[in-house]
Amino acid sequence: MSCKNVAEAISVFQAGPMQDWFENHVVKHPTRGKIPGKVFLKEPLNLTGAEISLGSIPPGEGVPFIHTHKQNEEVYIFLTGHGEMLLDGESHSIEPGTVFRVATRVERTWRNTGPVPLTYIVIQAKTDSLEQWTGEDGNITGEAPWA
Repeated sequence: MSCKNVAEAISVFQAGPMQDWFENHVVKHPTRGKIPGKVFLKEPLNLTGAEISLGSIPPGEGVPFIHTHKQNEEVYIFLTGHGEMLLDGESHSIEPGTVFRVATRVERTWRNTGPVPLTYIVIQAKTDSLEQWTGEDGNITGEAPWA
């Protein structure tokens, strides 16, 4: 099945190189003010089923608050750097390739303990809303031209 209206079916956002995320992205938080190094992708990608954000924390810095969520569990995927994630007060090491799934009620915060930026992706989705996974939801519609 091909997309008839590409403008409505496909969205693209160019975040730029990871090493530039801290300088190039700033979120305006309703109570915390400007948070550098963070970009939420809901609006630029017109997301309807999940929230995705990109983040970067410079060496020696961290998220300045602890938080939970009302409805959304989160998956944190750490791409570069080393750090520490506090989950309900318990410390967990972060290194490239570390992935955490965090339930709504768990208090969380994280920081960069290494010499390079800590870059990561966060995916939020409503708890207990997943009805199928790729193996059940995906449809193979043909062979790729490079196959």
